[in-house]
Amino acid sequence: MILGFNRRHILAACSAIVAAPSAAWATTKLDRERYRKATVIDGNLALSIINGNALVDAATAARVRISGLTAMKQTLGGSNGSFADANSDISDTEMSIARNSHLFSRVRTVADIGAAKHSGHVAVIFSFESADMHEGRPERVDHFRSCGVLVMGLSYNLQSAFGSGVMTKDGTGLTIAGREAITRMNAAGITLDLSHSDELTSSESLRVTNRPALITHAGCYAVHPHPRNKSDKLLRAVAACGGTVGIYDLSYLGNYPANPTLDIYMRHLTHALAVCGEEHVGIGSDTDFLGIDTSAANLADWNKGEAKRKAAGIMAPEEGPLPYVEGLNGPFRWQVIASELTKRGYSSRIADKVLGTNLERVFRETW
Repeated sequence: MILGFNRRHILAACSAIVAAPSAAWATTKLDRERYRKATVIDGNLALSIINGNALVDAATAARVRISGLTAMKQTLGGSNGSFADANSDISDTEMSIARNSHLFSRVRTVADIGAAKHSGHVAVIFSFESADMHEGRPERVDHFRSCGVLVMGLSYNLQSAFGSGVMTKDGTGLTIAGREAITRMNAAGITLDLSHSDELTSSESLRVTNRPALITHAGCYAVHPHPRNKSDKLLRAVAACGGTVGIYDLSYLGNYPANPTLDIYMRHLTHALAVCGEEHVGIGSDTDFLGIDTSAANLADWNKGEAKRKAAGIMAPEEGPLPYVEGLNGPFRWQVIASELTKRGYSSRIADKVLGTNLERVFRETW
């Protein structure tokens, strides 16, 4: 069942075994060793391979392990799901992780990320991108924190009870209920995520929060103008509050209607580094962990889901291509990014921060 047009469920039909391009492993032995030691965290990723009581098969498990991923933020509750939908999604995902405890673990504290790195598990961070599951009641922030949801947004593209999204016309900015929600997030130990909030709501939120905030998955407006990409002014403001910005793999990076290239992706990543500084940039792929099946049959399935998003009014401009960057479509993507940073003259210290420690620091300061 698709909960509120939950793209994770749509992606489940589109994930596939994707072979790593040769460039993914064209790194030195030293590069590979550094990557093996790195804490690798993806700020927004779909874990479509776990579903109910299904046990992940051995071949898929091997691909999970070879990825080198330490932790990932998983969106729950869909893009406009109800309170009941979100609670159901939390329970279902908990069950799936427990069934596959040989591969995955829950994150409830920052220490769980380090424990996953030590054990070889992939740690899963529960999060919301939407605010509709609160149904206009800020006090539900505390309920969902008790369920282990550690990252929350204020709106998904459109207007919510808490604030306006990037597709809102004449947005309200942060509402009174939104201010209360942020105050409760700060008090409860929840990270604020501004990925889908518009510039006004985001700017006002940064003046209200007393903790660092995240933009877990976005691009840079200066590189490619698009409502889902963020202005340099907002990028600087997030960095100034101690936050981190993750770069996604979506068609909004540019090259539409074709998929973005690796070079385009790196333009966004390096621009963010130039604007925000090395302490405030990360990765938020916003696609499927193991990669997207690019066959015509799976594209047809994807298009059905996109039609529902369009009918609901939450589809952004230039949306439609399957969500991947050429050269990053698979569980090797993080090593490719690290290698590309090295090729462009960035130090291993900076690569480690982008790969995960910048996100880990924000989690430590907000949970």
